[in-house]
Amino acid sequence: MFKTKVENLLENALLERSDLFLIDFSIQGDNHIKVVIDGDQGVSVEDCMFVSRAIEHNLDREEEDFSLEVMSAGATSPLVNKRQYVKNKSRELKVKTTSDVIEGVLVNATENEITLEWKAKEAKAIGKGKVLVKKQANIAYQDIVEAKVMIKF
Repeated sequence: MFKTKVENLLENALLERSDLFLIDFSIQGDNHIKVVIDGDQGVSVEDCMFVSRAIEHNLDREEEDFSLEVMSAGATSPLVNKRQYVKNKSRELKVKTTSDVIEGVLVNATENEITLEWKAKEAKAIGKGKVLVKKQANIAYQDIVEAKVMIKF
């Protein structure tokens, strides 16, 4: 009953703010509500406050004792939602697949797959030495074990 009520309030808040989307939601045994959100243009403190208020202001503490934590997905957190890939186009990702680990720039994200591009040195076809070659891979979402944005300083 409590979980359903919180889920409905959260869903309504995200319907009102279609630029925000859910990454994770849980309620621990002591009614500790934890919500992790992301946004197509990132997440501000105000966005977290909006979601927090949408839940908190519609629950009665006299009826249910609870604590509430609303946060944005961390910069080093793995990508879990297709919208996070779209948001991170042109950024460098490290993608672990079922068979490989690829680091490259995310050049496209469709409904079914992502496209990464990177440069690699390969032996020349004729003669000695190596040449820099642009490589590309299409990776289906179901083949991705983990994907993270590479933070560059």
